[in-house]
Parts: sequence; structure tokens; C-alpha cells
Amino acid sequence: MLKPISNPKAFIKENTRPSGTPLLGDQIQLYLAVEDLPFWQHGEKELETLGLDIPFWAFAWAGGQALAQYILNHPHVVKGKRVLDFACGCGLQAIAAKLAGAKDVLAVDIDPFAITATKLNAELNNVRINTCVENLVGEPNAGWDLILAGDVCYEGPMAEEITQWLKDLSHQGTTVLMGDPGRTYLPKMGLKRIIAYSVLTSSSLEDTDVRNAVVWKFCR
Repeated sequence: MLKPISNPKAFIKENTRPSGTPLLGDQIQLYLAVEDLPFWQHGEKELETLGLDIPFWAFAWAGGQALAQYILNHPHVVKGKRVLDFACGCGLQAIAAKLAGAKDVLAVDIDPFAITATKLNAELNNVRINTCVENLVGEPNAGWDLILAGDVCYEGPMAEEITQWLKDLSHQGTTVLMGDPGRTYLPKMGLKRIIAYSVLTSSSLEDTDVRNAVVWKFCR
């Protein structure tokens, strides 16, 4: 019988496996859910029993992979800068930013398990990043030079609120990059296409085996 999780760090290590990602290969290792581990099969009721929200942190989503690869390929984008990884999930973008030379990186998510996973993944890649469990939407810029947001446009009202906040910060002078594989609620205007990557995915997650993940920049 499933019981609520008392040790999130141990739970993540027991139910995921250090893995590379389809786009980045082994450039970055992450604790990820894999299909031969029981965690992959948990439904909503089982997750509720465990005290878990949907475990977005257990997967490297296509938009986040695109952002991370872009950063590693173009380190000048983050080098020496203060970076916010918003809705960090597994922390992939934050880790990529630090590896590419960012001065300071803050990874933020409202899910405490995402923050635990991000800390574990940072350790796995021998980088130090700051973390915070907080909803920053609507908050003013706290000194960030660059904001990274991957795969945040999957639910209507939430996506609208987040993208309006990011747009406002962009208009105030903050550079904002978004990684998105064409999700329904991606803004139709106000974005500049930077680059696209074909990312292999699992059809059980994305309803397709390949996503065209684009790195977008909010226009000022």
C-alpha cells in the first residue's frame, strides 16, 4: 500500500535514474523517470496518496531541452549574468546556464519536489545554483539579467498570467527566453523566433515521437 512520502530526496533517487536527454545527450545528467520503473505507471489517485502533484520534475520536456541546448551552444547569452529559471521543473535550464558561465542562477518552482529534484540534479552535474519554492508571477524584477521559461504554456489561464508577466518584465528591459514545442497557449504575438530543434519525445507524454521545440525571445 502506498504511503505519503516522508523523504523526497530518497524517493526521487529510488524512482528515477540518472540519464541524459534526447537532444543534449550526456552533456547534462538528470534524475528522470524511465519506463521500466514503477513510478512511470502511477495514476492521479496514486500520486495523490503519495502527496505528489503531477511530477513535471521527473521529465525533461522538449522546450526545456531546446533552451538548455541553445544556452550551451551560445554561452555568451548567459555568461556573467544573473539568471532566473522560472518554473524550473528538473532544473535543466538552470544547470545549463551555470555550466555556460552564468554568474548567479536562481531556480524557482511552486512544487517542493521540483526544487528537491533540481538540487539533486545540480549535484549530479557538479554545479551550485540557488533554489526557492515560490510563486513569482506578478513580482518585480529582483536583479535578473535573463529569465528562462520552458514549457509553461500548457494550461490556458495559467499561461496567460505567466506570459503577461514575462512580457511586462521584457518591456522593462529584462531579457526573457521561452522554450516551447508549439503548445496550445503559446502567445501568437510579441515573440521572436531564435532557433528550433527537433526533440525526440515519448508518445505517452507528448502524443508524438518528435516535437519541434523553439527558443523564443520576448520582444521589447
